[in-house]
Amino acid sequence: MKRNSLSSLSVSLSLLFTAVMLQAVESAKGKYAHMLFNELFEDYSNALRPVEDTDKVLNVTLQITLSQIKDMDERNQILSAYLWIRQSWYDAYLKWDKDKYDGLDSIRIPSNLVWRPDIVLYNKADDDFSEPVNTNVVLRYDGKITWDAPAITKSSCVVDVSYFPFDRQQCNLTFGSWTYNGNQVDIINSLDSGDLSDFVEDVEWEIHGMPAVKNVITYGCCSEPYPDVTFTLILKRKSSFYVFNLLLPCILISFLAPLGFYLPADSGEKVSLGVTVLLALTVFQLMVAEIMPPSENVPLIGKYYIATMTMITASTALTIIIMNLHHCGSEAKPVPQWARVVILDYMSKIFFVYDVGENCTSPKREKEEERKLEGYDGCQRRHKEVRSRNDDCDLNKLNGNLNKSYGVHGENVRETVNCCSCYKMLIKNIEYIANCVRDHKANRAKGVEWKKVAKVMDRFFMWIFFIMVFFMSVLIIGKAA
Repeated sequence: MKRNSLSSLSVSLSLLFTAVMLQAVESAKGKYAHMLFNELFEDYSNALRPVEDTDKVLNVTLQITLSQIKDMDERNQILSAYLWIRQSWYDAYLKWDKDKYDGLDSIRIPSNLVWRPDIVLYNKADDDFSEPVNTNVVLRYDGKITWDAPAITKSSCVVDVSYFPFDRQQCNLTFGSWTYNGNQVDIINSLDSGDLSDFVEDVEWEIHGMPAVKNVITYGCCSEPYPDVTFTLILKRKSSFYVFNLLLPCILISFLAPLGFYLPADSGEKVSLGVTVLLALTVFQLMVAEIMPPSENVPLIGKYYIATMTMITASTALTIIIMNLHHCGSEAKPVPQWARVVILDYMSKIFFVYDVGENCTSPKREKEEERKLEGYDGCQRRHKEVRSRNDDCDLNKLNGNLNKSYGVHGENVRETVNCCSCYKMLIKNIEYIANCVRDHKANRAKGVEWKKVAKVMDRFFMWIFFIMVFFMSVLIIGKAA
């Protein structure tokens, strides 16, 4: 037990001694840091470019780290991004011998104490022209200064919405010195692309790269070259949200439009269905128009909406025309011969269109119709028999026959003549009724033919518009791919 207590006591003493020594070293380094700071900035000025020879170019190394995409405003064409901007350069007047300062090789000081390059974002689209974040810089003994500063940038980005919501965007971030030309400050890429290792995944956009390119441009105002570094941010939109909320409802609604041709004409809902579908698509079109910039490039989904609305307008107009054909009454002209051949004979068989109401007739009703037809035939046969009797009831023949065969005279002949005259009146009445029924059936058959023509045209346009909607949907998916 004594040995264990002694060993633990020795360990505690050694740890305490180490802590005291480290504190002493830190205090010593802090002392040398204050001494170094006072000596470095005694005659230092941050207003001038820190080079010993004014003709010498100062190289500034630039590195951009993309941390997050905060917003992409397509309507105003502004990209908001959270960046980490790292700049490093060598200051000829901020060097020291680290051996004289107990091996102190770097210090961290406020950035406003040293000279800083005035590198700005050329395509900035923010109203706030505030100064960069005043973070500390790391100053090394050899004069190298590294300045890491976070920044939330708003840059202008030309948005191409031709393939929205399956679009790709390329947004440029151009950094360069505002006052120093290429003979004074030169910008060097630290990497061939922006750093994406710390990027926070965005819910709407996928990052497919951020290549960096150095450009040297001579502007019209000045003869000196001005270098800049352009980082091109390649973005691809995640289209699932827009597919399920804008595109899929439009496709489903557009498939309802051809079904208006399948509705019975007597239901009174054919035109109202087309108008309702047209209003629904107009609402979706307005939603897309609020998101997109007012440019000449119509987005892909907008073209689909316009094509579908045009198709629905045409289908509604055709529905009105077909309803006029359906309601042609007995006063209408007969169906033309070419329409009988083309529509009633051939197209009705192709589109499986029966007579009006025939496909809804049950076997029981078919038997009843056959019985009615048989009764009508029997009535026609009885009508022919009565007419034959009327022919036999000629007055002269009847009078002669009665005199020869039976010797009938006087009142009996008159009774027989009165009976024949009754038959004649009855035949005339029956003929009048039969003519009326015949005319009514002819007129009814004329209206039934026009109804069948309308029904065939309904089926024809229904399949035409179904094919159009299908091919438009396939076309938009193919363009997106």
